[in-house]
Amino acid sequence: MNLFWKKLFGGLTSTEKFEKQIQEQFATYQRYKEVAQSAELKEYMQLREIVKTASFKENKKQLQNRKYKDTEEGRNWINFQRLQNNGDFKRYLHTLQSDALAEYQAFQQSPDYIKLADKKAVASDAHLKKMYDFEHSKEYKNFTRFKGSAKAGEYERLKALVETEDFKKRNAFWQNEHRWETTEESKQDARYYALSKNPDIVFFESRKADDFKDVAGLEERFVENFDNNTLSNTRWQFGFHYRSAQLKGNHSFANEQQANNEGKNTSVSNGTLQLQTRQQTVTASAWDVRKGFVDKQFDYTSDVMQTSGSFCQQGGVFRAKLRCTGHIHHALWLGADNMLPHVNIFHYNGKNITLGNASANMMDEEIIKGINPNQYYIYTLVWTNSELVWYINNLEVFRTATNVPHEEMYIALNSFIAQTQAAQPGLLEVDWIKAYAVKG
Repeated sequence: MNLFWKKLFGGLTSTEKFEKQIQEQFATYQRYKEVAQSAELKEYMQLREIVKTASFKENKKQLQNRKYKDTEEGRNWINFQRLQNNGDFKRYLHTLQSDALAEYQAFQQSPDYIKLADKKAVASDAHLKKMYDFEHSKEYKNFTRFKGSAKAGEYERLKALVETEDFKKRNAFWQNEHRWETTEESKQDARYYALSKNPDIVFFESRKADDFKDVAGLEERFVENFDNNTLSNTRWQFGFHYRSAQLKGNHSFANEQQANNEGKNTSVSNGTLQLQTRQQTVTASAWDVRKGFVDKQFDYTSDVMQTSGSFCQQGGVFRAKLRCTGHIHHALWLGADNMLPHVNIFHYNGKNITLGNASANMMDEEIIKGINPNQYYIYTLVWTNSELVWYINNLEVFRTATNVPHEEMYIALNSFIAQTQAAQPGLLEVDWIKAYAVKG
């Protein structure tokens, strides 16, 4: 695959931009998860179930817009006040409470009441005259007009009603133009809208779970940022891994031109792993397929390092940011207890970048052209039960369903000089390596 045109026309995202996208995607997803578990979001969701109902909205509208005079309390209070303030009815009420009426009503029950029909008797008796005058007064006539009337009965009903504590409370509520603000529902409404403006909730509401499909199932299992100036002794081992501990791990091969140097060619500087292949004459152990291990003089040294003792994983996502110089072999690969399976996440053979999956008979691989291995790129392997998929930065570059491994594998790095190559120094630089398990 030639990536020249992809790179030229933007199909291949720059490493700097892609790395930032990865970081932002994980950071955004982490924030999304934290907000999803927050008490504020839980409260917001509960309140939304309340304030978005038709009944809540209708109640809010009614409390905010209903006129006092249109309420039952308003009608009763207004009618009561109208009766109290009506001139004739007001005089009726005054008479009803007067001493004059009480005196007259008591007189009506006395034997002397019949004397009011006798004009001479009335004329000669001051008390009879007083009672006669009251009985024929406008005040008494007004009283008899309302006594026992529907209006008087309505007044008594309203008076009994408006003097209750319950009515006073309800009436005061409806008289208040800002009644809505006094309710518990208003507090819920205000809290809901305050939460709806909370930056975390605004962020959460603007996202969908599907936005994080590429990272949601990833669980970080291995992170090597090379932050310290020395390699972790517990994470990396130098030399090849073999199932048997008796087999020598630190060796080279007879058909190679470098001796693997037990970590002496590997260092960390400014947060970057540097695996150097340098010109250096040493005698070291080499594996010869016919003779076994033999001592051989090499003119170059390099290193192989791997995580078999600290980290192995079956499936998942493996990702690294790296670059290399020197027209020799540099590789980031996955290995297991035996020679196979063997998966190259990245391999530069001195001419081209390659990546692929080895079988007993062949290397199922893709040759990558059009990008410079001297520049940093992010190489990713997505390993599922059914296939292997490789990416360079954002771009898928190879996919195969052949010989997919079904066992745990470790991460390994090495540089070497094939017998057929012109020997020269080289440098493999790794900014970081990460591995993720995929949660079901």
